[in-house]
Amino acid sequence: MSYIEVPGAKVPIRMWADPASVEDGAMQQLQNVATLPWIKGLAVMPDVHYGKGATVGSVIAMSGAVCPAAVGVDIGCGMSAVKTSLTANDLPGDLSRLRSKIEQAIPVGRGMHGDVVDPGRLHGFPTAGWDDFWGRFDGIADAVKFRHERATKQMGTLGSGNHFIEFCLDESGSVWLMLHSGSRNIGKELAEYHIGVAQKLTHNQGLIDRDLAVFIADTPQMAAYRNDLFWAQEYAKHNRAIMMGLFQDVVRKEFKKARVTFEPVISCHHNYVSEERYEGMDLLVTRKGAIRAGSGDFGIIPGSMGTGSYIVKGLGNAKSFNSASHGAGRKMSRNAAKRRFSTRDLEEQTRGVECRKDSGVVDEIPGAYKPIEQVIERQRDLVEVVAKLKQVVCVKG
Repeated sequence: MSYIEVPGAKVPIRMWADPASVEDGAMQQLQNVATLPWIKGLAVMPDVHYGKGATVGSVIAMSGAVCPAAVGVDIGCGMSAVKTSLTANDLPGDLSRLRSKIEQAIPVGRGMHGDVVDPGRLHGFPTAGWDDFWGRFDGIADAVKFRHERATKQMGTLGSGNHFIEFCLDESGSVWLMLHSGSRNIGKELAEYHIGVAQKLTHNQGLIDRDLAVFIADTPQMAAYRNDLFWAQEYAKHNRAIMMGLFQDVVRKEFKKARVTFEPVISCHHNYVSEERYEGMDLLVTRKGAIRAGSGDFGIIPGSMGTGSYIVKGLGNAKSFNSASHGAGRKMSRNAAKRRFSTRDLEEQTRGVECRKDSGVVDEIPGAYKPIEQVIERQRDLVEVVAKLKQVVCVKG
C-alpha cells in the first residue's frame, strides 16, 4: 500500500489512511495544518483521528517553527518492549498473581512512588547522566518548578487513559514485556503552559485555529520551549526505562527458577519533535501519534487491550518523513465508547487476557479502536513486521 496525495493549501497531504475513513473533523484539521506559513510537508498515518489542533496520527514538518499543540500534551509519550528467555511453557495457568505483583511494583493512574526510585537498585540499569538530568530541572519554566517532588516520585509510574503494561507472547511462544507511557503530569503541565504562551504571540493571531499557534526560530519563546520540550522527552524516556527495570525485577522474582534473561530493550517516542533533514532542508519534524521508521529503526505499534501488537522495523520512506503509525488509533471517542459498550462487552472482547474488566476501563475496549491488522496493512511501504505479539496480562491505569 502506498500513500494517496490529497491537495492542501501550501503542501499536499500524503495519506497512508483511507480518506473515506477519516472523520470530517480530522480532515479539516489536516487541511488547517496545510495552511500554516511554515509548513514543508504533512504525512498522515493509517491510525489518524481527531486531536487538539492537529490530528493524532500525523507527521508535520516545518521550517523554523514548531506547534506545541501538535506535539500533544503528553510530551514524549511512547513505547518500550523487550523479548525474554521465557516461553509459554513457563507460565502458570493463573496469571492473576503476576498482574498483582506488577501493580504493586509500578503505581498506576494518578499514583506515585512513596519514595523516589533509586535507579542504582535496578538490575543492570545505566545510571550515567541521571544527576545531570535532574539538575536541569531548575532551567525549566518557573510555572512548574514547584512540581519537583511530584515529578521525582512519578518517575517510574504508568498513568491512566490508554497507557498500559503488558506481558505478551509472540507467535513462536516467546514472552515479551511491553509498556506504554509518557512524561506524566510534569510533561502535561509544561505542554499546557507553552501552548498558552504561544496563543498570545502576535504572529499567531490570524491563524485558522488558535490551537495551531507556533513558536518561531530565534526567539526567546522558542528557546524556552525547546529547552522544556527536550527535557520532557527525556523524562518520558527515563520514565519508561525505570518502569521496564521494575517490570523486569518482578519477572525475575516470579520466575526465579527459569533464570530469565532479556534482549536489548526497544524504545520509541510517538509524541515528540526531532530535528531532521529532508531534500536539503533542516526541518523540525513533529510526530503526534507516529513513530520514527528510518531504515532499520525498530518500532512498536500496539493494538488495543485485547487484540495484540506488532514489533516492526522501519523501511526509511522519506515520503512519510521516515515515519509510521503509533498504534491502532481510536475510531470513537471515550464518551462514545462508554455509551456504546458495557462491562459484559469488555469481558467478551478481552477473553483470555488477565486484566481489569470493570467500568473504569470500558473506554479502552478493543471495539473503540481500529483493527490493528488493517492499520499495519496500509503501511507495508513504511515498515516490515518483525514479530506479532498477543497479550496474556494487561495492566491499565
